[in-house]
Amino acid sequence: MDYKLHWSDESLKNLEEILDYISSRWTQKEIDRFKHKLSRQLGLIIQNPNMFPVSTYNPYLRKAVLSKQTTIFYKIEDFKVSIAYLHINRKNIKRIF
Repeated sequence: MDYKLHWSDESLKNLEEILDYISSRWTQKEIDRFKHKLSRQLGLIIQNPNMFPVSTYNPYLRKAVLSKQTTIFYKIEDFKVSIAYLHINRKNIKRIF
C-alpha cells in the first residue's frame, strides 16, 4: 500500500533552492537526472517508508540519502509521509534541528 505524500512549506522552499542552485551550475541533462533520482527515491519512500533509518538528529524523522549532496528528512503519520526537509549536506545540519 502506497502512502500519501505531503510536502511541508519548508521542504518546498528547500527544493526550490536546490533547483535554483543546480540550474545555475549544471546542464539540463544533469537537472533532469536529479529530478528523476528524487522521484525514484520518493517512490521508494511512499511504498515502504520504514525502509530508511531513523535520524540521529531527530528521532521523529527518518532520513533517506538521495546523493552525497542531498538528504531527505521525513516523518510517517498514519498513512501519510510528510517530507519535512531537504538538506544540502554541505550545510551544518545542527542549524535545522
